[in-house]
Amino acid sequence: MAFHRVVTVRHGETEWSASGRHTGLTDVPLNDDGRRQAVDAGERLVGARFTLVLTSPAVRAVETCRLSGYSDGATVEPDAHEWDYGEYEGLTSEEIRERRPGWWMWRDGCPAGEDAAAVGRRADRVIDRCRSASGDAAVFAHGHFLRVLGARWVGNEPTFGQSLLLQTAAICVLEWEHGVPVIGRWNDTPALIASS
Repeated sequence: MAFHRVVTVRHGETEWSASGRHTGLTDVPLNDDGRRQAVDAGERLVGARFTLVLTSPAVRAVETCRLSGYSDGATVEPDAHEWDYGEYEGLTSEEIRERRPGWWMWRDGCPAGEDAAAVGRRADRVIDRCRSASGDAAVFAHGHFLRVLGARWVGNEPTFGQSLLLQTAAICVLEWEHGVPVIGRWNDTPALIASS
């Protein structure tokens, strides 16, 4: 097996992500800040070369890929869509807990949607596709999906993603050390760097 890296990029901000609304399958575009974040992500990726570029089918991920400068040759990967929140689509966590006290997405999943195990199966397929690439791969996708993908990359249960915070337009690097998959960089954003 070749030991290539996978660089993940969460899409830029949308009106729904800015307000904390669960945005799964609803196709919400980037807002102005999200478009600026996507351009910035491309500047932080300058010089990176990928033999495989995958993007979620959602317009916010496709637009982030395009504004980052990596849309030439990019492939839409249906398995990279965000967590299907089912009946909780468009609601904030607080609104959901008003209906269902104590709800925790990572433990309870979403009625008429997905649970962590289902998202994990999709993430595994994306990882397999990236690992079979002839060089480094990039995945432009979503916060909860990429958190699960990071957990699965290092062999943890999908629910480990609850411990991997991921901001909009954050870049992560999944790589290898001595043949073992590791998280080389996580949640890299200019705002986080500037605040440290």
